[in-house]
Amino acid sequence: MAGTDEGREDDGSRDAGGGRESDRDSDAGGADAAIPETDEEWRERLTEEEYRVLREAGTEPKFSGEYLDVDAEGVFTCAGCGEPLFDTERQFESGHGWPSFYDVLAAGTVETRLDTSHGMRRTEVVCETCGGHLGHVFDDGPEPTGKRYCINSAALDFDPESDDT
Repeated sequence: MAGTDEGREDDGSRDAGGGRESDRDSDAGGADAAIPETDEEWRERLTEEEYRVLREAGTEPKFSGEYLDVDAEGVFTCAGCGEPLFDTERQFESGHGWPSFYDVLAAGTVETRLDTSHGMRRTEVVCETCGGHLGHVFDDGPEPTGKRYCINSAALDFDPESDDT
């Protein structure tokens, strides 16, 4: 997963959990009810980097993503629609340069597709809810699945678990 970009810009519109404040419904309990239908709506919702990764199947540079090393426990959601996708319990250090997970949070949250771009044969991972490109999955991960979901930080938001109960 190599690529180039200028890095993820923070335009100040992201909330404390990493999500964009506008267009996100925190009471929805998962994915947003209104998925953008047009390219213009997607561009309004996402940062430039999120758009490039999620809508144009881009890749952030190795070791540049903000979720490569996460110390808190929590859930990673799709930056495009808010669907819960992965959690820190399934995250591991792969040494490959992108956040890595050995499994998804729940079945049916992602779908896979054959990707033959860049002269390679890989398995692309996309959000089942909004179709956003997340990254790729490989068969060199740890037990119990043997999978390595190699996911772009720009495709994710992080919701830390709160101890305030």
